[in-house]
Parts: sequence; structure tokens; C-alpha cells
Amino acid sequence: MSDNTLQFTWIGILKWGVEAYYLNDPNVFIAGDHLIYPVEGDAKTRQAPDVYVAFSRPKKDRGSYKVWEEGGIFPQVVFEVWSPNNRFEQMQEKFAFYEKFGAEEYYIIYPEFPAHVEGWKRDGVKLVSIPEINGWISPRLGLRFSLMQGNLSVFGPDGRELRTPAEIAAERDAEHRRAEQEEARAKTAEQRAAQLEARLRALGVDPDTL
Repeated sequence: MSDNTLQFTWIGILKWGVEAYYLNDPNVFIAGDHLIYPVEGDAKTRQAPDVYVAFSRPKKDRGSYKVWEEGGIFPQVVFEVWSPNNRFEQMQEKFAFYEKFGAEEYYIIYPEFPAHVEGWKRDGVKLVSIPEINGWISPRLGLRFSLMQGNLSVFGPDGRELRTPAEIAAERDAEHRRAEQEEARAKTAEQRAAQLEARLRALGVDPDTL
């Protein structure tokens, strides 16, 4: 579970933001705060990433992600969002787990100002540090990380920034209001044109000849 509201906000941005890009793909499963069990019969070896993405796995509800029931596919992309309550030893254990069992990309988001990101990409059996994360594009997801003046932004493959559901809803409502205003202006212009045409005809002028 998240330890504070900022951590939860970023978990939501990543989970629902990435999910939106794969909404119509039935074979990409995305989850948040969801246990992964990599070894059958071993209930102690497990982790619950803040967000993970598993390609070639069907969208469906799961109590947990059991790798041996998922065609042996470990989630390819994993995100953790740092909170002040995280311990260094705990994060080391998480890293070792994701490296050992097959994550292709692993990112730790540090949302507190000044925000930063650490990232690793698989090279053989190892996760190797990404030397420059600013401007980095995730090979699997196409996400681009941008760090400017201590703030973090994440952009999708289409160049649009990942935002909270509330921000997306506010933009949708603003677009709806703009459409209504444009429709009202168009109706007003049409009414004025009709009134002018009626006046011209009352004066014996055929507006079609003007």
C-alpha cells in the first residue's frame, strides 16, 4: 500500500496512464500493488510492485500473479514509487528479486521535489543501470521521462503527458464546454443570417443575388 498521497498519485498516473494505451489489447495485463509469485510451491518468495506490466498475458482479474500459471512469463516492466518509509535494504531485496526472475525494465520513481528517476534495463542475466534517464524512452512501453527544474513528467508514445484521472476528466469537461460554446455561436450566427435574409426579402431584395 502507498505510504502517502503523493506516492499514491504517481502509482495511479503510471497504472492508469499506461493502461489507457493498451485498453484495446487483450494480451497486456497491468496491475498495481499486486503480488507476484515466481516459484510454484514457494509462498515466501514474492513481491508486490507498485505497478507492473505483463505482455502476452490476458486481461482478467487475478488474486495474484503466479508466473507458472502465466506461461512462465514474468512481468517485463516494473515500477516502484519511492516513499520516505522505504528502507534501503528493502529496495535492494526488490531489485534482486526483479533481476533474478526476469524483469526487462525496472524503474524507481522519486516524486518528492526535486524529483528524479532511477532505471535499469536487462542485459543478459543482469539489470544494468540506465546512465541518463532524462529523455529516456522505455523500449517496451514507449514512455519518455522528462526531468525539468526538479519536476518529473512522463509522456506516452503519442507525446501526451500522463496525468491523473481528475486532470483527464477536467480536460474532457473543458473540451465539452468549448464544443457547446462553438455550437451556440454557430446557432446564433445562423439565426442572425436568417433574420437578415428575412429583412432583405421584406424590402424586396433577393439575398441570393447579392
